[in-house]
Amino acid sequence: MSDTPLTLRSHAESLAAPFPALLADAEHLASTVLVGDHGRRRAGVGDTFWQYRPAQNHDEMRTIDWRRSARSDAQFVQDKEWQIAQSVLLWVDQSASMSFTSLKNGTTKAARARTLALATAILLLRGGERVGLTGNLLPPRRGEPQIAQMAALLSQDTAADYGTPDADNMLHHSRAFFVSDFMGDIDAIETAIAKAASRDVRGALVQILDPAEEAFPYDGRTIFESMSGSMVHETLKARDLKSRYLDRLAQRKDRLATLAHQAGWQFSTHHTDASATSALLWAFTALERRA
Repeated sequence: MSDTPLTLRSHAESLAAPFPALLADAEHLASTVLVGDHGRRRAGVGDTFWQYRPAQNHDEMRTIDWRRSARSDAQFVQDKEWQIAQSVLLWVDQSASMSFTSLKNGTTKAARARTLALATAILLLRGGERVGLTGNLLPPRRGEPQIAQMAALLSQDTAADYGTPDADNMLHHSRAFFVSDFMGDIDAIETAIAKAASRDVRGALVQILDPAEEAFPYDGRTIFESMSGSMVHETLKARDLKSRYLDRLAQRKDRLATLAHQAGWQFSTHHTDASATSALLWAFTALERRA
């Protein structure tokens, strides 16, 4: 039986409910960072004045700056700073594991990941770049409408326990930004990064973790359950698991850092109880174009 109009509207409103809040949070976070166009300091096509230089034989007459030339016996041309829009593709983990928070009314990993990614996209778009989502979700484009579409897509969840980066349809020589807890299959993560790197894609990984996932503050009888409910483990001595868990977490971080380094990417871990602004500054700097 198909949904009634009232049921359909209720479902639609529930789906759309996180969207305005996400967009508002991302806009607020992006407003804490001031950036300008990041053109490269080389002569080329652009709008920003770089320097005057003596005119050459190959320069067209329309490019001569006659005001500057009138103050000298020579003719001068304005060089513009080279500004070519960069395509940046984002992948944000929307799996069940990202909905975890250890604190009552605390920030979930998903909320922080989505806000951070969207705020980064806002800064990049304001800097003149083209931004989109990996796979076929949203091709890279410029403009404010792109932010609204991105916010709507990032507000959706998936049923999978853990997420895997999507490196399909990555544009050659573009940049990528992957945000996740990276608790899933590490081999699949490695494959995605290698696929992107094979297309000369450079980028950044941000691992989002809850403070409890770093501290493992559990003791005595504890039931560990995946966020989807598909995996359950009960122990009477949670403290005995702490050292092994922390060792494996450290190994996971080292593996991610190595994968990033080998691909020419950058890697950082961010905790949900830390400042989102510091993570945004790191991400934007990591994704800035380099000559």
